[in-house]
Amino acid sequence: MDTDAVSVSRGGPIDRQTLVRGVADVIVVALFVIAGLVSHDISPISDPIATVQTTIPFVVGWLVVAPLAGVYTGHRRSIGGVTRVTTVAWIGAANVGLILRSSPLFDGGALWPFNLIMTGLGLIVIVGWRVALATLVSSDGSP
Repeated sequence: MDTDAVSVSRGGPIDRQTLVRGVADVIVVALFVIAGLVSHDISPISDPIATVQTTIPFVVGWLVVAPLAGVYTGHRRSIGGVTRVTTVAWIGAANVGLILRSSPLFDGGALWPFNLIMTGLGLIVIVGWRVALATLVSSDGSP
């Protein structure tokens, strides 16, 4: 087995570029959630438990749904394709995150305005990030 790849059951090997994109996606999702906390005057530094409890459900949602939606397959995808796949992935991931956030496993719950903001604004953020990445990658000729 190539040292640059890790075997996965769904689509074969994951190369380093895909792994880096996945890590970057998780960072973008986490930063989006943390920005929301900061906008509500919750300091991630002074209240790390609230930060973790709010961030984990959405990161888990992304990690579960994004690979199933095909976000990490088809490196040479059009901007429209990236937009469609990422939209489907985020709507699914946001719903998984909201279900987890509303469960007894996490403190705080999720009221309907939170659900709308997480889904709508999160869609803008994650699709914007993925389209910017796809544009950058396609402009430099990388796969």
